[in-house]
Amino acid sequence: MDVNGVVAEGFEPVRDAFVGNFEARGDRGAAVTVYRDGHRVVDLWAGTKDVDGTAPWQRDTAQIVRSATKGVAAAALLLLTQRGELDLDAPVGEYWPEYKAAGKERTLVWQLLAHRAGVPVLDHPLTPVQAADPVQGAAAVAAQAPVWEPGTDHGYHAQTYSWLTGELVRRVTGRSIGEWIADEIAGPVGADLWVGLPAGEAARVGRVAQSEGPAADAGTLRVRPKRSVSEAYANPDSLTRRAFGAITPMPDENDPAYRAAVLPASNGIATADGLARFYASLIGEVDGGTRLFTPETVERARTERSSGPDRVLVVGTRFGLGYMLHGSASPLLSEGSFGHPGRGGALGFADPASGIAFGYVTNSFRKSVTADPRAQALVRAVRTALS
Repeated sequence: MDVNGVVAEGFEPVRDAFVGNFEARGDRGAAVTVYRDGHRVVDLWAGTKDVDGTAPWQRDTAQIVRSATKGVAAAALLLLTQRGELDLDAPVGEYWPEYKAAGKERTLVWQLLAHRAGVPVLDHPLTPVQAADPVQGAAAVAAQAPVWEPGTDHGYHAQTYSWLTGELVRRVTGRSIGEWIADEIAGPVGADLWVGLPAGEAARVGRVAQSEGPAADAGTLRVRPKRSVSEAYANPDSLTRRAFGAITPMPDENDPAYRAAVLPASNGIATADGLARFYASLIGEVDGGTRLFTPETVERARTERSSGPDRVLVVGTRFGLGYMLHGSASPLLSEGSFGHPGRGGALGFADPASGIAFGYVTNSFRKSVTADPRAQALVRAVRTALS
């Protein structure tokens, strides 16, 4: 297997795991980048840019990262809070008056980030074209009645997170969340990531597809999903199916129009380095330069706000403010890690204790929602390198 890139001394286990992802775990094109204390220690890529093509993956190849985008969107709200422009303990309706409809007048801003808002579904799902219109998306979620009393329980807001976070940023700043991320996060940090892909970057982005993967993933234990989980995904009336179906039919992730839309729950595009560099900038200076989060904001981001059975994912989940925390549903590096996976593949996170920031992107997605075996093999390898 031809692997390109560099690995710092001591991090060779990550290269071995990355090779294993291609030889035994079904990767077709992928990249992984790791920073430690703001400096790049792993930068690897291999395979093909397009899941169904032959052109080689380049260092600057980018891919859609699905829900890993949620961690970037959360940073926008937390940075606005850090700057004193947004109050996490204020009612959402203070910034977005239309949101007070249908029993949501007491919903607090932080509850949106912690998946406690009670609006993971839309009674009237949006088409991909409607979903790409921020006005229609915001109006739909503002009109939606909650399926539980906001703040009393939690459930993954798989798609509606786009309009919840995007509209708050627009109301506070007057800019779309995609513009704000480009100007205030990606630009200052020098990270190749976008929420709303510019036309000039389209040639760098590979085609993606669903993949079943090999019959068994080397180095991992294959466990059948619990019956309750399987039933939830099979039942069109379940909160699970309705949450993931808030955009119906499922968008074509290779469609240029979808990639250009601003949907911070699901359609961010990044290189592995861009994702890792973003997380590195949350916990420290990157290459001696920009740091985004203060230590206080890091603690705020990773303090547990939701835990236990997830009304949507039907497994136990743990969330801080917009970030998944280390746990069985999303194993990260250590108890203090925070980040976000993308359904069936991508993963980005930071671990303040070790100074590690991690980014993995792929063009081959699986059916898994959280703990992808390829990403987990790489995380285990990082842990080995640090031991």
